[in-house]
Parts: sequence; C-alpha cells; structure tokens
Amino acid sequence: MQNLDLSRRKFLSGKFREAATVDASRAILPPWADVDIFWEKCTQCGDCIQQCETQVLIKGERGYPEVCFAQAECTFCGKCAEICQQPIFKPITSEAWQHKIAINNACLTQRQVECRSCQDNCQWRAISFKPMLGQVAQPQLNLELCNGCGACVAACPVQAISMLITQTA
Repeated sequence: MQNLDLSRRKFLSGKFREAATVDASRAILPPWADVDIFWEKCTQCGDCIQQCETQVLIKGERGYPEVCFAQAECTFCGKCAEICQQPIFKPITSEAWQHKIAINNACLTQRQVECRSCQDNCQWRAISFKPMLGQVAQPQLNLELCNGCGACVAACPVQAISMLITQTA
C-alpha cells in the first residue's frame, strides 16, 4: 500500500483527492512499462530502481518507480524489466516508450549564447544546429531519431529540455 499525504491541511484545502491519485500524465515510467496495467500491478518493491545502472530510475512522489533525467540518461539495458516479478513490462524487443524531447524558450541560443551541450550528448543525432545569419545557430530536432534516452536533458545547463509523452495511435 502506498503512503498518502492525507493531512488535515490537504483535506481542508480540498487537495485530499489529489493526494489519493497518481498523476500518470506527468510521470515517465520505466522503459517498456505497460501503461495500461502499471499503476494497478506495480508493488513498489524498488527492485527496478536498485538494478538501474545509470540511476535514472527513482522512487516517485507516490512511491512508484519513475524516470528522472535530471542527472542521468537511460541506456536501455533492460535490467529493470528483467528483475521485475510483476507482469508490468512489455518485451524489451518492443519500443521502450513513447516520449520525445522538446526545447523551450529558456534555451541559451534564444539569448544569442552559443551552446551545443544537447547536441554533444545526443548519441543518436536527434539534435542538430542550423546556422542563422547574424545569430548563433539554433537547435533543430529530428524526432524520428529521438529515442527518449534523456542524455540531452541532463546536459542542458539551463534545463530548457523536457520530455513530452506522446500517445500511440
């Protein structure tokens, strides 16, 4: 059972319902997690978090494992799916997840500061820079190449990169 913040303050402010639900729209689940059954069948044992070689998996606000790209990237080693005793992961031969990067206006290039940290850390070359006349080069995304590993997220010095969870058709 998960620990919920059902304090009097939450109750009186009307946020008790918020405390009792998991905000699935914000959390990035471990790779290959089956979104349809994850929240129901995950036991919050933490085995996947312990096995994560890059420590990109953390215990989220509600106790479920989540991906946090602030310090690391996912190498898609598959250890999280292999160690889990619950049937909450899809085969690791399938696509790991459905999210892609987005770069917001906080990007240093928007302030005419040369920075290519994201490109330098993107092994898949999903980020390139387009030269601009009289300005610093601007980032260009190729979402077809993006696998959502998060290497660029941790590398960004101003946290201008985030992950957008996309829906499958």
